[in-house]
Amino acid sequence: MSPRRPVLDFMYFDAGGGHRAAATALQAVIEQQQRPWDIRLVHVQELLQSLDVFRKVTGINLEDIYNLMLAKGWTLGSGPGLRFMQGIIRMMRPFTVKLLTEHWRKTTPDMVVSVVPNFNWQMYRAIQAACPKTPYVTILTDMADYPPNFWIERNQPNQWFICGTDEAMEQARSMGHPPERILRTSGMILRPKFYEPVTVDRVTERKRLGLDPSLPTGIVLFGGQGSKVMLDIARKVSNSGQKVQLIFICGRNEALANKLRALKLDIPFYVEGFTSEVPSYMAISDFLIGKPGPGSISEAVQMGIPVIIERNAWTLPQERFNADWVLNKQVGVVLKNFRGIDTAVGQLLGPGILDKYKANARAIQNRAIFEIPELLERILGAS
Repeated sequence: MSPRRPVLDFMYFDAGGGHRAAATALQAVIEQQQRPWDIRLVHVQELLQSLDVFRKVTGINLEDIYNLMLAKGWTLGSGPGLRFMQGIIRMMRPFTVKLLTEHWRKTTPDMVVSVVPNFNWQMYRAIQAACPKTPYVTILTDMADYPPNFWIERNQPNQWFICGTDEAMEQARSMGHPPERILRTSGMILRPKFYEPVTVDRVTERKRLGLDPSLPTGIVLFGGQGSKVMLDIARKVSNSGQKVQLIFICGRNEALANKLRALKLDIPFYVEGFTSEVPSYMAISDFLIGKPGPGSISEAVQMGIPVIIERNAWTLPQERFNADWVLNKQVGVVLKNFRGIDTAVGQLLGPGILDKYKANARAIQNRAIFEIPELLERILGAS
């Protein structure tokens, strides 16, 4: 009789999309590496559906409220909003722990891996109650924590943290966690597709899209639902007189894509809706204009292109450190808001600047997606 394969629960939710993407990317690499584990993807929202106070009051899931806020750009004051949401989550802690404990007593995982914030206090205590010997691992999918009660909690011994920046490592240490349980990767989790060899020919592909093969090319990308600010960016850059062209990726927002296609711009441009070929579009681009999310920044840097992002009162609190990271690594330009996008593009395209930032981006070697399975194996062996 063959020995039982270890079962790893990957805890994710769909608020923002990056958490599910991180979980499925890790699952794909683990399967590619043929590791002898069974991975269960566990949707936290579905598991805790009966406790969703927000759904009971508004008729909308907490995840959907968050995603609607992002799609509409309703992020001004998101700091107090986050604290209000965390207060509700804390109020529900006893009920959440009870439900999760019952779930894990039935399913008995050999490891729990969280790629979500805000619920780690509850999940840790539940797995400790149900399966005390099961290691609990938190993988930060943000470049840094936004304390308190976001990613890293105090008074949770025998928990492991996997961090993609020195800032996150120091935050975990400052919360009293021992250094041997705080593990470093070389960056954020990216889909394996971003590590595949680039086979697209830039000249041929730009011509196919109706673009000028010789012009500097920016890719404008604001997540799976796009953003209405892309319309303002298009007009501003078009009116700037810059010798440049833009590729707009609108995701599932077909209304936005149609509005962009209808614009009369003085620069070449191409509009795409939802696509799984973002790496290919980045491969024919020279820089990214987008939101300061850890995923989009890391994807651009992996593809060797600098970024133009903004940081202001509308920026999500957990993403504000990302702008510091961009400036410290010299891989892009940070704006107060996109009203200055024309100036920022001109700055990036100044003599020698674009090449310098591209070189800085290429110098960053992020192998986190391949490093994390090795770290999980180490943790399993230590348990």
